[in-house]
Amino acid sequence: MRILHTEASCGWGGQEIRILTEARGLIGRGHRVELVCPAEATIFGAAADYGVPVRALPIGRKNLRGLFALRAFLGAERFDVVNTHSSTDSWLAALACRTIADGPPIVRTRHLSTPVNRSRGTRWLYERGCAHVVVTGEALKRQLVADNGFPEAHMTSVPTGIDLQRFHPRDRNAARAALGLPAAAVYIGILATLRDWKGHTVLFDALGHLLSARPELRLLIIGDGPYRDRLDARAAALGITDRIDFVGHRSDAEQWLAALDVFALPSWGDEGVSQALMQAMACALPIVTTPVGSLTEVIHDGQTGLIVPPRDAEALATALARLLDDPKLAAGLGQAARQLAEARCGEALMLDRMEAIFRRFGRPGAG
Repeated sequence: MRILHTEASCGWGGQEIRILTEARGLIGRGHRVELVCPAEATIFGAAADYGVPVRALPIGRKNLRGLFALRAFLGAERFDVVNTHSSTDSWLAALACRTIADGPPIVRTRHLSTPVNRSRGTRWLYERGCAHVVVTGEALKRQLVADNGFPEAHMTSVPTGIDLQRFHPRDRNAARAALGLPAAAVYIGILATLRDWKGHTVLFDALGHLLSARPELRLLIIGDGPYRDRLDARAAALGITDRIDFVGHRSDAEQWLAALDVFALPSWGDEGVSQALMQAMACALPIVTTPVGSLTEVIHDGQTGLIVPPRDAEALATALARLLDDPKLAAGLGQAARQLAEARCGEALMLDRMEAIFRRFGRPGAG
């Protein structure tokens, strides 16, 4: 098949990583996959690292310039299916494909759990502007059915897959030695873009509750993003700056995860099934998270991790302390999480599902 991904977002996070991972995987299966995005988008520069052909188009805004550019591109090239990812490129692609001869079908991937408005235009976009909608978790599908009345049969849940050969249990002491981290410290860690809804400040507050009884405790922040300045200010206000290690965006995230004692993702919004959460599971880490989006599809309270209410620093601190004080419980939850990751979270399973959807809803006879 010849597959085109479109992405209007200029940011960087799980959504963009999924696009490139999926594209690379399907290229490896013999498909011709390309990406179009704004020249200023982070994903434009990152595509080469994944071996994904990319072309810059001015599709970062909903305007005629972007529509005409995408329309001209799609009119000159013949794709079997277009996979859109953000609101802006979904609108531009839907209008472009409807206004050229023999436009390709669209599969719209919805990555986040933020509410979708109920306007007539949005209903058209989801129900008629695309051939099928992919969501990244069953909870997102249920939400779109309940809140927007979209037909359930028009949507399929395909959680993001992770590389189980890359993310796996490793020796903690060896990982810390390689990274220059103190062997005697106790590390709670989070891997996430620095955005408000990822819950970093809640984690800071929880750390404040725990420090008086645990002088060896530290917090490892893996990732970068637009909220770094605010997080620095919050840490300073709490007097915990010297207990927090910001290590930025890391291409070797698996090494940093291996150095942790406990993984936390206290998100309070905008989640499908988090890639970082599944990566931590694959590394057999004990996990504390929240029942947001589709996170509970992989973290089952008391079985593969612990669940706490969103924005509840006290509950988060209690759960973290429980794992730190009970190594047997922590190890058991981590092993169960790894087993579930092996069964349900592998990259190959995601590629199988997306390949089947593209064949079913792409041009007849494609592939």
